Amino acid sequence: MAKDLSNWNPDDQSQWESTGKAIANRNLWISIPSLLCGFAVWLMWGIITVQMLNLGYGGFEKSQLFTLAAIAGLSGATLRIPSTFFIRLAGGRNTIFLTTSLLILPAIGVGIALSNPATPFWHFQLLALLSGFGGGNFASSMSNISFFYPKKIQGYSLGMNAGLGNFGVTTMQILIPLAMTFAVAALGDAQILKIASGTLVGKIEAGTPTYLQNAGYIWLIFLVPLSIASWMGMNNIVDEHVSPNIGSTFAAFIKIIVMLVLGLATAGFGLWLLLPEVVNGSGYGVSKWLVIPIVVALTVGLLKLLPLGSDYKNGLTRQYKIFKNKHTWAMTVIYTMTFGSFIGYAATLALSIKVIFGFQHVMVDGVMTHNMVNPNGPSALTYAWMGAFIGALIRPIGGLIADKMGGAKVTQIISAVMVASSLGVAYYMKMAYASATPEQYFWPFLILFLVLFSATGIGNGSTFRTISQVFDKEQAGPVLGWTSAIAAYGAFVIPKVFGEQIKATTPEDALYGFAIFYAVCMVINWWFYLRQSAEFHNP
Repeated sequence: MAKDLSNWNPDDQSQWESTGKAIANRNLWISIPSLLCGFAVWLMWGIITVQMLNLGYGGFEKSQLFTLAAIAGLSGATLRIPSTFFIRLAGGRNTIFLTTSLLILPAIGVGIALSNPATPFWHFQLLALLSGFGGGNFASSMSNISFFYPKKIQGYSLGMNAGLGNFGVTTMQILIPLAMTFAVAALGDAQILKIASGTLVGKIEAGTPTYLQNAGYIWLIFLVPLSIASWMGMNNIVDEHVSPNIGSTFAAFIKIIVMLVLGLATAGFGLWLLLPEVVNGSGYGVSKWLVIPIVVALTVGLLKLLPLGSDYKNGLTRQYKIFKNKHTWAMTVIYTMTFGSFIGYAATLALSIKVIFGFQHVMVDGVMTHNMVNPNGPSALTYAWMGAFIGALIRPIGGLIADKMGGAKVTQIISAVMVASSLGVAYYMKMAYASATPEQYFWPFLILFLVLFSATGIGNGSTFRTISQVFDKEQAGPVLGWTSAIAAYGAFVIPKVFGEQIKATTPEDALYGFAIFYAVCMVINWWFYLRQSAEFHNP
C-alpha cells in the first residue's frame, strides 16, 4: 500500500529527479483510467438513449430521452462543487478510491434496469442522477494531480489527465454499441431492433437481437480492478497546502459521502423545479437559467453548514477564498467555453445526429413533419465517437503548445475558430432539418463539428496552463475544481438547449447562441490576459 507523502515539493529539481517524478507518474497513470471510467459512466446516456429509440424501448418519447442526458449533466456538474474540496479535506488516495468505487452503483443499476423494457421511467431518472458521480470525479482528480507536478509542466500533466481521462467519452461511445452485440450468460435476454443501428465496425440491421443491459455491466470489468489499484498505488499528500488534516480513512470517507449526498439533493431539487410533471418534475417550468444559479448557491451555502467538525469548516473557509479572486470568475467563464462546450456536445452529438439526419423532414398537408424514418440516414453510433475522440486526444497537445506560446494567446485563437465553426454547423443543421434528404448535409455538418471539438480540446489544454500560472499552489487546485464544476453544467445546458430547439424545429438557433457566447469569451480573455497592461499578460 502506498504511503502518505510529506514535505512534497515537485519544484525542487533534486527531489523531483530522485523520487518525485516516479511517484507523480504512478499517481497520474492510475488517475487517468479512473477518470476515464468516470466520464464513461456519466455520459453513457447519450448512447443508451439512441439505442432505446432504435428499440422503441418503453415507448418513451424523444423529449423524455433528452432529459436523461440533461439529468446526468446537472448532477455531475453539481457534484463537482463538493468534489472541488475533497483533496484538502480527505486526501488524494482516499478520494480517488472511494469516488471510483461509487461508480459501480450506477453501472450495476443501469444493467438491471435495461434488462426489463417495463422498467419505469423514474428508475432511469434516478440512475442518471447517480451517474453524476462520474462527472463529479473530474474536479477532485484534476485538483489532486495539480499537486504532484512542477509548475513548468502543469499544462502537460493536467492536459494528460483531463485529455486521456476524457477518452472515457470516446471509449464509451465505441464500447457500449459493441458490447450490446454480445450475449452474456445470466445478464438478461436480447431485445430486437426496430430501427437500424450501428457500431464502429458497421451497420446493424433492424430485426437484429441486441443486449442493451450490457451498457451498464461492461464497466464493472474496469471499475473493480481500478478501485484496487487506486487504494494500493496512490498517495495522500499530507502537507499544509494540500491535505493537512484528513484524519482517519473512515472519517475521510464520511466527509466525502455526506458532501456527495448534499450535492445529489440540491441537484435533485433543481431538476424537480425544472422538469414537467410528465417526467416527475414539479411542472413549474422554472427556467434552466434560474435553476443553475439556485443549485450552485444552495450547494455552496449548505456545504458550509455541514456538521463535520472544526477541521472541515476551517479547511472549507480557507478554500472559499478563491471566490474573492476576480481571476477565479474570469477563468470560470473561459473554461466554460472550452470544457463546457466539449462535454455538452459529447452528450448531445449522437442523439442530434439521430434526430436531425435519421428522419426525413417533409411537408404533410402544409405542416412540416419529422417522424418518417430516413432509410439513407447515417448511423449515430457509427460517427458520434469521433468528436469526443478528437477533442480528448488533442487536449495534451493544447497544453504543450500553451506551455510554449502562453495560455491566453492559444485560447484567443481557438475562440475565433469556435465562433466560425459553430456558425457553420448551425447553417448545415438548418438546411438538414428542412430537407427530405438531410443526409446530403451530413458530411459538412460532421466535419465542422469535428473542427469545433478540436478547438475545445486545444482551448481546454491552454486554460489549464493559464490557471496554473495565475494562482498559487494552494488555490490552483480548488480553482481547477471550481471552474470545471461550473463548466460541467454544459453537459446539462447543451442537451436541454438542443432538445428545446429541436422541439421548436429550429436546432440551428442553439449554435447561434453558443457562437455569441464564444465571442464574449474572446473579449474577457483579451481584457484579463492579453492586454499589455493586464496583471497577468499571456500567462
